[in-house]
Amino acid sequence: MDARIGIRNTKSILFKSFIIFLAFVVTLPLIIVLLYIIKQGVMQVNWHFLTHVPAPEGEKGGGIANALVGSLLIVGMSSLVAIPVGILAGIYLSENPGTKLAYYSGLCVDILQGVPSIVMGIVVYFWIVKPFGFSAISGSIALAIMMLPIVIRSTEQTLLLLPPSLKEAALSLGVPYHRVILKVIVPCGFAGILSGIILSIARIIGETAPLLFTALGSNYLTTNVTGAMESLPHLIFTYATSPYDDQHDLAWGASFILLMFVLILNIVTKLITRKWKIQL
Repeated sequence: MDARIGIRNTKSILFKSFIIFLAFVVTLPLIIVLLYIIKQGVMQVNWHFLTHVPAPEGEKGGGIANALVGSLLIVGMSSLVAIPVGILAGIYLSENPGTKLAYYSGLCVDILQGVPSIVMGIVVYFWIVKPFGFSAISGSIALAIMMLPIVIRSTEQTLLLLPPSLKEAALSLGVPYHRVILKVIVPCGFAGILSGIILSIARIIGETAPLLFTALGSNYLTTNVTGAMESLPHLIFTYATSPYDDQHDLAWGASFILLMFVLILNIVTKLITRKWKIQL
């Protein structure tokens, strides 16, 4: 009997060690990538780097101020479009789960989520860029379409977790349906909806392919959203493929800044979901 128990304990220890090893193998590439980008990029970041535009080709110095401003504007405009539309669509799907319209709408959302980003860029290019030219607006439209599925699904899943008695209690008091949604349902699911919004921003802020076809890029610091505008992913792509070492340094510094944005957004999302115990 003792020998059997010893064999079982040995098998359990071996299996647990194997699982830990596999978990380490999965996280190892991420750790290597993070350490390499931090090593290459952190030395480039300083006040001058953040507040100046890139220097002309072949000259030292310069920064990424134009790309920082451009990324914030493009992502901000995308959020203004995608967040309200996504939340309203998510509310509809959660409130009408058995209808045909909700079924086909959910199906379209799932398909839209799987569309490659470069395909989205090409579509927006033919829709908007060809008739009106490159602009930050066209870039924000492409990114807004990519944000929508994440906001819709996170809103829907969060609201489905709320107990039906919550809505029934409010309706039994004679509160109009729209006020129940706006004053009871949405505030109760606010943390989950916010987590989905942050995740969607983290998803699009590093997208390069749609911006290559839409916002293009600019060496100048501009806030004109009707013209071409630089962004962090486009700057990294352009300067990383440049033959000049100084521009490689700018690309590493911009990669570090972009990585920090994504890490912070993901950590904030994890903190929110852990605090309110949300299942996204």
